[in-house]
Amino acid sequence: MKFHKTHTLKEIANIIQCEYVGDERFPVHGMNEIHVVTRGDIVFVDHPKYYDKALQSAATIVLINKKVDCPEGKALLISDDPFRDFNKLTKHFRPFQSSNTAISESAVIGEGTVIQPNCFIGNNVVIGKECLIHSNVAIYDNTIIGDNVIIHSGSVLGADAFYYKKRPEGFDQLLSGGRVVIENNVGIGALCTIDKGVTGDTTIGEGTKIDNQVHVGHDTVIGKKCLIASQTGIAGCVVIEDEVTLWGQVGTTSGITIGEKAVILGQTGVTKSVEGGKTYFGTPIEESREKLKQLANVKKIPEILNKLNKNDG
Repeated sequence: MKFHKTHTLKEIANIIQCEYVGDERFPVHGMNEIHVVTRGDIVFVDHPKYYDKALQSAATIVLINKKVDCPEGKALLISDDPFRDFNKLTKHFRPFQSSNTAISESAVIGEGTVIQPNCFIGNNVVIGKECLIHSNVAIYDNTIIGDNVIIHSGSVLGADAFYYKKRPEGFDQLLSGGRVVIENNVGIGALCTIDKGVTGDTTIGEGTKIDNQVHVGHDTVIGKKCLIASQTGIAGCVVIEDEVTLWGQVGTTSGITIGEKAVILGQTGVTKSVEGGKTYFGTPIEESREKLKQLANVKKIPEILNKLNKNDG
């Protein structure tokens, strides 16, 4: 998430009431999670296991819960609770805006686009030309939709990321300030849910077609001309490259990559990153030919046991 203007380190420290290390005029351009940070971004870290990763990342401002040596060319924000203060910054720079109309006055809707009754179109939404948005679709604030997009009834674009920190009193949610971006010629079935990024974008690439009842987690990037069948669940921060096919009831773990033109057969659990250009099946995931051979061998076990028992007799 980039800010509308550049802020100084001191300004950011004043918002969250914390100490800082570095020039008070050090420029701050935005805030992001570690997998999408760029120069000028704030990243937060609150566990020693990830200190080095955060300090050596592309982020130039690190919100951290311990005084450490500041890397050259960077600045630190010292907080007793970086998770809490990252949420404060999200609230400050992208606060929730309530709506009192079904279609926000700030929404931009392209020529030829049809929006059926009972849809909700949030603040600062942009919808391109010649789209068809069927009834009872909810499109949350800041969502971007290209041209010739079809979204079927009951789908929700832009719900919060499923991202929580466990505390003694319960689960504390990391607030979502990101967006959903739908490129041209995408088709989205009925009752799909596409969560917005925590600070970045959840993106569906041009020409991709999504069946009914598919869930796409926060900050996931789906490439161009992919096919995703019903009841598939895609976790957060997944990269699905171009022309991938996911058949029904596929599930993925977070933070993995599915290579270009891979085919994932139905009911597969994608437990790790996989190369493109191959067909996969099963849980844990393997190339389909190998997995089917294993299943065929399993079927032979009773026959083998019977032979062994006869030999023992």
